[in-house]
Amino acid sequence: MKLQHHLGGIENLGPVSTERRVFVEPWETRIFGIHTVMMAESAHLSNALHRYPVDTLPTTFKNDWTWASLRTGAEDMQPFEYFKYRYYEKWLGGISQFFVDQGYISADELAQKTAHYRANPDAALPGKPDAALTAQIDAYLTNGDSGYHALESAARFAKGDAVRIADPEAVDHTRLPGYLRNKTGVVDLVYPGAFSYFVSTGPDGIGAPMPVYRIAFNTADIWGADKSEANTTLYADLYEAYVQAAN
Repeated sequence: MKLQHHLGGIENLGPVSTERRVFVEPWETRIFGIHTVMMAESAHLSNALHRYPVDTLPTTFKNDWTWASLRTGAEDMQPFEYFKYRYYEKWLGGISQFFVDQGYISADELAQKTAHYRANPDAALPGKPDAALTAQIDAYLTNGDSGYHALESAARFAKGDAVRIADPEAVDHTRLPGYLRNKTGVVDLVYPGAFSYFVSTGPDGIGAPMPVYRIAFNTADIWGADKSEANTTLYADLYEAYVQAAN
């Protein structure tokens, strides 16, 4: 379990930011846009529930890129580096390293372009607008990439069941908040259908379609009564792979 994933309840990490703006600096919108375009051109969309013509798009980008890719890049950072950088700086680091690792650009080329734009902040950015790519991005933003599937077998748990959250092997990327490992709760809702994840997390257990539960936790059972407000319930949506019988 990477230290920096879902830090709920960990003390002495400094004040909590109450910033409510989605984008604080103008450059952050561009990083979000780059990530969105990468998702819209991702090779995995050829098998998405909504069919996209990704095989014929006029792009040299031929890799999978999903939210899982973005999170894996951030979670793979050295923890102290992770804490040092702003939210969209982590995105930029993960995206940049991905392009270097996949051979789209070398580290030297990236350093040269970085130096150029630092020295010339008003220099024009490369732009090659294309109608087909614009249509693909619009379609992706409209239709998304649903992970919903028909449930092929009954869910293991039902509303009201007492459950314990698993403590799987630590991996590069997980959807299990660290503060819920080994905690007990009650199934509050079984979502209809099954849900897949963008990638397989290996020993962590998710990837293939499976039920997802909304589980209720007494916060005192998570962080202790002295660190929780009385009569407070925390709800978490968790894949079935993370859920075990309480006894």
